Amino acid sequence: MTATALAFYFFAIIGVTSALLVVIARNPVHSVLWLILAFFSTAGLFILMGAEFVAMLLVIVYVGAVAVLFLFVVMMLDVDFAELKGGIQRFMPLGLLIGLILLIELGLVFGHWQMAENADALLQSPTPELSQAHNTVALGQLIYTDYIYLFQASGLILLVAMIGAIVLTLRHRTDIKRQNVMQQMHRDPAKAMELKDVKSGQGL
Repeated sequence: MTATALAFYFFAIIGVTSALLVVIARNPVHSVLWLILAFFSTAGLFILMGAEFVAMLLVIVYVGAVAVLFLFVVMMLDVDFAELKGGIQRFMPLGLLIGLILLIELGLVFGHWQMAENADALLQSPTPELSQAHNTVALGQLIYTDYIYLFQASGLILLVAMIGAIVLTLRHRTDIKRQNVMQQMHRDPAKAMELKDVKSGQGL
């Protein structure tokens, strides 16, 4: 067995195990940490495939930004673990039933899976050879030239989803002080300050 095969099995086993622990971990903080390990393992698999740019994007964007943001949010939330475990036990039969249905569907799909005769040629056709163009150049040409409109449409969908999430979760509370820039700019200096005549030796 070659070193590449050993590295593939190493990253694959760690990736699948950490992904499973993401789902079954009871502590949300531990779940996010297992998710970070799954991202690193997936990045290693991408490097073995020769997609170094995608691997670096996975580490920088998902591990360095998304997963860390998840970790901060989970650690800042006041999560009642007793109530969380009670909810898990309450919906456990329904979850097991849905999981069993999904496993049956996946078994039916893979049981009737047939590879096309020209599958290898179709997989290699979108990207040119490494002697002609590097994989980063080929990826940029594929996204920003061949499928630029679909790429912009996906970005627009994500923007609409982000605005919708902000609108749905934004709550205006009266007990929170908010900055009013126009009120600060048009304030009266005579009313903004008050001078106190403190006598010597008495203090405030």
